[in-house]
Amino acid sequence: MRLARFALIAGFVAIAGCQSKPTAVVTIPAGKSVALRTMEQVGIAAQTCWFASKDKTFQKYSFANELNSMSGQPRFLLVPKGNFGGRPLLVVQARGNSSRVEAFGPLLEGEHGARISSDVDRWSRGDSRCTATA
Repeated sequence: MRLARFALIAGFVAIAGCQSKPTAVVTIPAGKSVALRTMEQVGIAAQTCWFASKDKTFQKYSFANELNSMSGQPRFLLVPKGNFGGRPLLVVQARGNSSRVEAFGPLLEGEHGARISSDVDRWSRGDSRCTATA
């Protein structure tokens, strides 16, 4: 009985020894960066206020979420409706461990630029309301 148990354990050890060993260890950060947390709240507000609400100002655009960027710059884009590979008309992003949000692109130069900037600034400060209060 003892010999059979030893043979069984030896067999498992031999099989385990034949398994391939990992060549690299990938470390996944335990928490989200400040930039990612900030862009999540800004992105949710933009999606809710600009698109889910069917705001006419944004009907010609599509929301392209790129929050999972490995570059450390989580962002979202507004592109021509249905053309996710098209030239971005608005880029909203944050970098690394900063909660500072940057927005740029031709939409900021248009008639709704001040409103877009105001919305993004308000949302990046944690205020998720769709409209500014006086």
